[in-house]
Amino acid sequence: MSTSVHATEPVRLASGQVRLARRAVDALGGRYSTELGIDVDAGEAEVERWFLAATLFGTRIASSVAERTFRVLDVAGLTRIAEARSIEWGDLVGLLDAGGYTRYDYRTASRLHALADAVNERHDGEVAHIGRTFTTYTGLRDALDALPGWGPVTIGLFLRELRGVWLGAHPPIAERAERASQHLGLVDRAQRTTLPYLARLADACQVDLRDLESGLVRLSLSHHDRMDGCPGDDTCIVLAHPP
Repeated sequence: MSTSVHATEPVRLASGQVRLARRAVDALGGRYSTELGIDVDAGEAEVERWFLAATLFGTRIASSVAERTFRVLDVAGLTRIAEARSIEWGDLVGLLDAGGYTRYDYRTASRLHALADAVNERHDGEVAHIGRTFTTYTGLRDALDALPGWGPVTIGLFLRELRGVWLGAHPPIAERAERASQHLGLVDRAQRTTLPYLARLADACQVDLRDLESGLVRLSLSHHDRMDGCPGDDTCIVLAHPP
């Protein structure tokens, strides 16, 4: 599915920029959904799975723990948030513990139940209802922000990977992706990275825009959001020694 952003973009691409952009995705990975075996382009059931995963990834916990916990829930048959209420609170705590949520298991179990109630009451138990009802980015953002436990980080992550899937899924470029693109010299450090430019760069290095943006976010996270001590460009420490 195409996620190209159509707009006039005057910035000329250099071969080194294209090579570095592709290197970032190859070294660090792209979409988190794809890494989890979720294909959001394949239909509503997969978007439901991604919603559950994004809920876990959006908390202050290691991504490896969130990934492991999602897989535990997936194997247990919890593939859509609306079904969380069918699992007793204590059993849900046990599943979260098995995934590594030992410090936040009680709080997270309660949050998943509250989220299930909200989706059932407001959206007929279907996350897809949100995408069908709210067809602008502002509408989607506000509807998601009204859900228990959801905030800007989770919303950005979720909608970033739904570009081209939901009509209104056009979030601004992730701040971490913008900083990483400047760090690698994909744009001039005094220049803002635009989505049309990033889309052209993704096309040039033959990756999905969502993978490139996510790869740049991963680069920033691998630096722990502190890039001052790294030379950047093609000598970026993280790209030389990916995690």
